[in-house]
Amino acid sequence: MTTEITTAIPAPSSGPGNDQQQSLATAAARNLATTTKSEPQMQGISSRWLLRMLPWVQVSGGTYRVNRRLSYAVGRGRVSFVKTGAQVKVWAPSLTEVPVLRGLEDEGLLTELAARFQQRDFRAGEVLVEAGQPINEVFLIAHGKVNKVAPGKYGESAVVGVLADGDHIGDEALSVADGNWPYSVTAVTAGTAMALSWPAFQELADRSEVLRDQITQFLADAQQPQTKHGEAEIELAAGHEGEHELPSTFVDYELAPREYELSVAQTVLRVHSRVADLYNEPMNQIEQQLKLTVEALRERQEHELINNPEFGLLQNAEYEQRIQTHSGAPTPDDMDELLSRRRGTKFFLAHPKAIAAFGRECSSRGLYPTPVQVEGQTVPGWRGVPLLSCNKIPIVDGHTTSILAMRLGEDKQGVIGLHQTGLPDEYQPGLSVRFMGINEKAVISYLVSAYYSAAILVPDAIGVLENVEIARPRD
Repeated sequence: MTTEITTAIPAPSSGPGNDQQQSLATAAARNLATTTKSEPQMQGISSRWLLRMLPWVQVSGGTYRVNRRLSYAVGRGRVSFVKTGAQVKVWAPSLTEVPVLRGLEDEGLLTELAARFQQRDFRAGEVLVEAGQPINEVFLIAHGKVNKVAPGKYGESAVVGVLADGDHIGDEALSVADGNWPYSVTAVTAGTAMALSWPAFQELADRSEVLRDQITQFLADAQQPQTKHGEAEIELAAGHEGEHELPSTFVDYELAPREYELSVAQTVLRVHSRVADLYNEPMNQIEQQLKLTVEALRERQEHELINNPEFGLLQNAEYEQRIQTHSGAPTPDDMDELLSRRRGTKFFLAHPKAIAAFGRECSSRGLYPTPVQVEGQTVPGWRGVPLLSCNKIPIVDGHTTSILAMRLGEDKQGVIGLHQTGLPDEYQPGLSVRFMGINEKAVISYLVSAYYSAAILVPDAIGVLENVEIARPRD
């Protein structure tokens, strides 16, 4: 084979004043020069504050068990609904989120009970119930927001609670001594409630032995000696004199404590051997591919720690630790209430847009919270508690989100992260990269796996401010 070589001979200079190019142009020189280049970049990398702040506990057996004191109080949940046009119906299986029905497995009974609820639309400002009146209905809030208003000591009225989608009231008639409403319920916004009259509920209970047994067990548990948190009481004596007979006691435990199994995020990274062999200078191609893959896995890990239905912090926060905003936007009052519900709050976690909305509320009141130093970075804070950003917290319908507050650590009975270190071919703590071989197309494969979970040790370790409006108000 012959190779033809052509040599370009530059034209002679025409002397001083000549308009011809006198030196090599930068465009041509760049073709012959080695460029200064960056490593491959990735837009989706976030600060991942949750992964950085969580204390990680080694789970050698792959499962973490949370042992707690025996609790008689049954936590509340959120009832779900099915909407067809303007018609709303109760989704029967979700009725087990009402404390008295928790654990009821008779699907037919739940379906019949759900069919007895009647839809009731309400307007903003409408009074659904009045304090002091007999409790003769159970209300499920299908859509909208209502205030619980109770009379104060000196005759004034005060908002003692805010209820929104999925909340329920009226079932406390089973445990209220006089059977009267201890508060009024006033609609903040227009919405829809599902109402069940007590006579309709009682008629079904008279016919169903299963429902009667369910109610009997619920009332029996409610009468057991227990603390304000619903835990079995520990009998103690204090302030006595002389030879007072001391009570005997023991601390009872839950017989079926919750267990958290490590979850996994995985992918198979593939790199052609030709790329790995020929294009590894000045940057190692496998290393760069692996680096960005690990970044994506860590982003997914944080997303799961927030949103996974089995162990995600947002999904597993207790009903009693969820509060509603009073006016929609996150105000200092809302943040104070969220902060006051637990001891030793380590940080708030919020979507960047929620942080911006809180900043607007502070500015409108002439408040300028002091920033906080976290890991050498200056971040927004409130009452000395850092307000950290997390873009994994979902925004619902484009305008509402949630803000989390949490206490951390096993020693504080807080929130902990779970992982296992010492994995085969471990690349980072809790993350392994295993060589899977080279196929017949000369493609190298690596299995990249991250193992993780999170646990809430006691209910008040985490709280959620819900229905946080992030939309900017109109001028």
